[in-house]
Parts: sequence; structure tokens; C-alpha cells
Amino acid sequence: MYMRGCIRTGGVVGGGRRQMLQQRLLKVISGTDGGQDFLKDAVSSVRHCGHHVVGELQESSASQEAVHDPKAWIQPTGHDTGIVVYNSLCRRKVPLILPNKSFASWYQCGPTVYDHAHLGHACCYVKFDIIRRIMEDFFNIDLVMVMGITDIDDKIISKARELNMEFTHVAQTFANEFKRDMGRLRVQPPTVYTRVTNYVPQIITFVQKIVDRGYAYPTESGSVYFDVKKYGDRYGKLVYQSDADLAQFREVDKEKRGFRDFALWKSAKPGEPWWTSPWGKGRGRPGWHIECSTMASAIFGEQLDIHTGGIDLIFPHHENEIAQCEAHHCVPQWANYFLHAGHLHKTMDKDKMSKSLKNTITIREFLEKYTANQFRIFCMMTKYRNVVEYCDTMMNEAVSVQRTLTSFLNNADAYIRGQLECQALDEALLMEKLGETKDKFRRAISDDFDTRAALEAILQLVHATNKQLCKGGQVDNPVRSPGVIAAIQAYVDRVLQLLGVEYPARKKMRMEHSNVQMTDVLDSLVKFRSTVRHYALLKGPDAQPKYGQPQSTAATAAPAPGEGEAGQVKLQRKEREPLMKACDEIRTELVWAGIQIQDRGRKSSWQVLEDQSIEGKQHSLSDPNYSQEQLKKYFVGR
Repeated sequence: MYMRGCIRTGGVVGGGRRQMLQQRLLKVISGTDGGQDFLKDAVSSVRHCGHHVVGELQESSASQEAVHDPKAWIQPTGHDTGIVVYNSLCRRKVPLILPNKSFASWYQCGPTVYDHAHLGHACCYVKFDIIRRIMEDFFNIDLVMVMGITDIDDKIISKARELNMEFTHVAQTFANEFKRDMGRLRVQPPTVYTRVTNYVPQIITFVQKIVDRGYAYPTESGSVYFDVKKYGDRYGKLVYQSDADLAQFREVDKEKRGFRDFALWKSAKPGEPWWTSPWGKGRGRPGWHIECSTMASAIFGEQLDIHTGGIDLIFPHHENEIAQCEAHHCVPQWANYFLHAGHLHKTMDKDKMSKSLKNTITIREFLEKYTANQFRIFCMMTKYRNVVEYCDTMMNEAVSVQRTLTSFLNNADAYIRGQLECQALDEALLMEKLGETKDKFRRAISDDFDTRAALEAILQLVHATNKQLCKGGQVDNPVRSPGVIAAIQAYVDRVLQLLGVEYPARKKMRMEHSNVQMTDVLDSLVKFRSTVRHYALLKGPDAQPKYGQPQSTAATAAPAPGEGEAGQVKLQRKEREPLMKACDEIRTELVWAGIQIQDRGRKSSWQVLEDQSIEGKQHSLSDPNYSQEQLKKYFVGR
């Protein structure tokens, strides 16, 4: 029976200290500094910069409190973050408590890089990116996140044979592509990427220690297996599995003592990559589960705050990770919290999206049709733990939400600049709505990162504000309230950025000096166009030229008999057709330059387009009759 005895430090990681730590860890991973001693020093820095130090745990001590249920979750002591999370270790919502107030260690299982990344990967990583942003930017928690990349595996070896390439080249190619895809989806990179092949010496040492403690056994061929029976009742913390349940994982291997035992190290097979080992014939490679255990322990040591991954990894991967680490470190609880994201599957497809099932959509294919913002909103529309159904209906809804948010931000810009007129706003009502939204948003993200409720709160505020901005029509002397609209816009903009829904073009136009000058130019151009357009649309006496300009022959010609005023309007419209055509041409040209003009009665406003694809620009033109030749002509340039 295990006993717990922890020594904790009170230090908190500051911004500079954290950055220095990250740089040191990156040097370790890249192999540009120091080797094992430097790695140990870096790990020590992690523990003393916001991570608790765990003292040696011993068996059977009457002076320490016993843990009676070996599977029971042990609630950490320390700082209550105010967040409640669903912890897979106890299958209920519990407070997220960190041993140190402003620091958390986080390990996330990364991809096995043997093929293109797909939407199933993207959904998982975007969801956890949102959670990471909430913890860092809203709750001010410094996170050190490690993502493990599996770059040696049966599937990678098979892919290398198929392509007649070295397995290292296959893994590197798809690992680089994965990182680029995550960048396109605005998923922040982890503090450290770890690759299995860089940790083989540490894996061998890790396995040997488990063997020395009696929880694993080597075979004559050189494989090493974890002894589940010897580990006892502690196995099954995440999911209870009976022998009948586990029968499906039975491997045909006569060297195993029990069918539940799993490989820590695999003996080399002919034609496969191998590393020298101290067992059997002395050649082999790591098992899957031991890889994450070793890499996480190499950075964070005996204890981990948060471990995340897809729900499909609960068993056997995460269950086996727990057993390996707790046997190796002699601790009753290695990771304090396990968070799992739900599967993504297509409509009418009961199986998850998976490369092995050949039912995937690659990230590159997806981004040819939709934007990163639209996919992030799609992910926010359901709770991160829920299974997500991918279909046109759901994506259309996400696109609609994204357009609603973009339209609101642009309408608010136009109102603040005086380019949108409406009846007087109810300032008290809008400020009350803003306060309610802030409270709802905080409650939502504190409740297991409920992005669906958080998004609903934001949309309710947007709808209430848009309703006010759309009141009435032309107003001669409107009572304006730019302050309250600016406050609401700033909050919505900030919250969207916090969730990773970013509008870099808007931000760029506001911040760069050259773009500030361009803003003045565009304001003048749009104002001139608006004046010309308004004149071209005028009818009757108000449509006569002003400022002493001579009237044209067409404008002064007598209308046909019997036409009267209607004939005069018809003549005016014909005369001004070139002006309207010129206004439309300017609007179209600017769209293909990434600027959209929106006409608002007597005034017009402009905005930077975030979606620069052909489909996005075509939608901005609001004209389905553009031919493909015209689209390509504008898109490619004249």
C-alpha cells in the first residue's frame, strides 16, 4: 500500500523565468546543449519554478495516511483555480486545483506521423487550444505544455516500405506538415515538441527501472512486458475492464505471462529499425505506451497536473501510461487530471474519423472551402467532451455565426466612425446586457470550459446590440452613443481573440502606421464614392446638379408626351447609369483587393475581408452571377 509524502515549494513562475525555462527545454529537445545532465537540470528548473517537488514515497509507514482504495482519485492540495473540470480519473466534475497558484504542467498526446493530418486531429487540438487560451489568458495560469510526437511505429514503418523511403524521412515529412496545419488553424504550438526517437536512451532506462521494481519482465527474444497481474488492483483507474472486456486486446504472443500484459519494449523484427537494448538479443524498439510516459516524466518528473488527448486514448493508451508511471515513480497518483475530447465523425458514420478507416477529410482539403475561424466556431458549438457530428448543416451554422460576428464588428466600426446612422440607442439597456454577458461568459468557461454556453452569451449580446443599431432609418440630427458601442465591440473583440477567433487584418489595419495612412485614404475614397452614388440615386427636384454646374442636354430635354415627371426621372436615371456603374466597379475592384464596401443608405463604410478565398470574395460581392472567368480574372489580377 502506497503512502503520500510531498514537499512543496511556494515559488511561482514569472514571465521571464518561464520564457527562460522554455528556451532551456527547447535546447534539450533539439540536442543543441548539454545531454543528460542538462536535461536533469532543466527538469529541476521545472519543478522549482511552479511545480511541486515530490518526496520519495515508501510503502507501509504507520506515520503516514494510507490510501485505502488504490483506484480512488486523490484530490490535490494547493490553489483552487475557480475552474471545475470533468476528470476522467473519477468520472465527475471536480475543482481544478494546482499545487502552485499560477503554474500548471500539461502533457498532450500528439500524432503518429505516417500520413496527412485530418479533421479528427484538428477538432481535438483546436478544442484543447481553446482550453489552453482560456487558462492562460483569462485565468492567468502559466502553462508549460509538452506534446509528444510518435515518429517510430508499425504504421510509419509500413508507410516507409510503401513509399520506398527511410522511416525517418516519412516521419519528418508528416510531422512538419502537421505543424504547418496546426499553424493554419491557429493552434498555438506547445512549449516543447518531443519526438520518440530523441528519447530512446531515456525509454530504455525507464523500462529497466520498472523491471527492477518487479512490475515488468524481459523475454528471451528481447521484448519487455508490463506485468498487469503483479501491478494488481490499481490497474483500471480510467476504465474498469473485466477479463472478458480485455479479451479483444489479447495478443498472440506466447512469451506473455498474461493476456492483459502489454509491451514496453519490442524485440527487433527483420527489416525494421532497431536500437541496442540490454534485453534478449539486444535489439528492439519502444512500445507505444511507454513513449509518452517517458517523455512526460523526462520534462515534468514524478507528478503531472494535466494530461489530455482524444477519448479513444482512454484505453488502453492512457490506462497503460498511468500504470507505467506509477510503477516507475512509486507514486499513488501520477497525473492529477485527465481531460478527453470527444470524437469527430461524419453524418451517418458511427465510427470516428480515422486514417485507418479511410473516412477522413484532410485539413488542407477543409481549408480550401472554409476558414480557420469557421472551424474554430464549429468546435465551440459543442462541449469539448461531446462527440461532434461533421456535416454541411453544422458547418453552415458555423459559417452563419462567423458572419454574424464579423458583421457586428464592422457595423460597430461604422457606427463609431459616424458612417452608420440610426435612432437613439438605449445606453442603459446595452450596458446592462454587457454586464450580464460578462457574468454568463465567466460562469460558462469556469464550468468545464463550456464554450457552447460562452458563445451563446456573446451572440445574445451581439443580437441585442444589432437590434439597437438597426432601429429606424435616416435621422437628421441623431443622438449618438459611440462610447457604449465601443465598449461592447472591445469586449466582443477581446473575448473572440481569447478563444482564438482572430481577425488579423482588422488588427493589422489598426496598428501599423502605414495602414493608418491607408485607412485615411480609404475613408476619403469611400466618402467620395458614397457622395457620387447618393447623387446618382436621387430623383426629382433634388436630383438637379448643384454648385452652378450646367445641366446636360439629356437632363434638360423635354420628356416624351404624356410621361411628365416619370419621364424626367427616367431621363435622369439613364444619364447617371455610368456613375452607378463606376461605383459598382470600384466596389468590385476593392473586394478583390481585400476591401469590402457596405452601402448604408446615404453613407457607406468599408472593412477588411478576413476570408480572402475566391468563395469568400464571391460571397462578399453578394452576386452569384459572376462567371468563373470573371472570378479568376479578378483573383489572379489583370
